[in-house]
Amino acid sequence: MVPLWMYLLVAAGLFSIGLYGVLSRRNAVAILMSIELMLNAVNINLVAFWRYNSPGDLNGQVFALFVFVVAAAEAAVGLALIITIYRRHKSVIVEDVDLLKW
Repeated sequence: MVPLWMYLLVAAGLFSIGLYGVLSRRNAVAILMSIELMLNAVNINLVAFWRYNSPGDLNGQVFALFVFVVAAAEAAVGLALIITIYRRHKSVIVEDVDLLKW
């Protein structure tokens, strides 16, 4: 059986990689991918704590399912925004887009 701290270590590493990607990338698509990495790290934590605290209940799996739904909605809305911004400004670089200017 794998100990809990190993799951938490993997999730912390995945979250750190995602946070670095959000803070260092200029491309909006790469930023969305980094946010997805961070959400997957949260899912690993939820399922790991569920497995070690109360495996009889389904609370951890239900929360992970909600995170998957939120991640799918975030990806759909984010990609729609990126496509709209690209059509208008011909760039997906975050610093190049200023939505307050016409």
